[in-house]
Amino acid sequence: MNNIISEMLKKYDVKNINDEKNAIKQIIQEIVLCGLSRGGFFKKAALYGDTALRIFSGLDRFSEDLDFALLEKNKDFDINKYFPFIKKEALAYGLKIDIKEKGKNFDSNISSAFLKTNTKTNILTFFPNDEDIINNNMLGNIKIKLEIDINPAKYATYETKIKFLPSIHTIKLYDSESLFAGKIHAILCRNWKTRIKGRDLYDYIFYLAHNIKVNFPNLKEKLINSNYIDSTFNLNEESLKKLLIYKFNEIDFNKAKEDVLPFISNSETLNLWDKEFFIKITKDANFK
Repeated sequence: MNNIISEMLKKYDVKNINDEKNAIKQIIQEIVLCGLSRGGFFKKAALYGDTALRIFSGLDRFSEDLDFALLEKNKDFDINKYFPFIKKEALAYGLKIDIKEKGKNFDSNISSAFLKTNTKTNILTFFPNDEDIINNNMLGNIKIKLEIDINPAKYATYETKIKFLPSIHTIKLYDSESLFAGKIHAILCRNWKTRIKGRDLYDYIFYLAHNIKVNFPNLKEKLINSNYIDSTFNLNEESLKKLLIYKFNEIDFNKAKEDVLPFISNSETLNLWDKEFFIKITKDANFK
């Protein structure tokens, strides 16, 4: 096994094939970010979402996708030009990946691409002594979605971080306050009847536990762009709490727990999850 990959694996508590697959996916994400950095991507865009929180703030759950937002609106942004840098970086660590852009709806503000790589091949590469994988035909390919907001909301604030693995590079990302704004936007604007995302709620608790504040100008702009509020709405700490409490009253928390279970190692943390719990921590929160 590549020594750098071996070093990156040390931070994962791997107990079974599912853990192996999750660890590989997280490492591939970091290799992709390194490739994007080498290609100059972060001069145009910034990382946000749960992967940013996991890598740079210690969020203790696995993440699935890579989410980015351009620094400035650009309807003609072309993600394809960065694919060779991603593939080259992956090959340097013995990983063969396929990546292609998803066809975009003309009116969409999101540009998407999908990365795919063979699960069994990579587990045998990363975990050569795992005999359980040899005859396991139940594992599908590892898939990672890249999404780029090409018409981002205004007022986000950024920071630049240095990463030493897989090799030294820099990444521009939303700062914690702007990341929290994005998470609250997701909670408020998601249709919880059809898209249960307990992962959003798990992250919400993480932000509160670390006393992270909210970038209110950025959040308001996001909510306006999503037609959730209009420009005359007075978004402050009090009104935000009312919006969140209203949302928590309509969530099926049992389904939310089911969603997040595959991404965490300690399910006991979910025992408190119900409507009353989320309303209580929201009333006690300090968003500003």
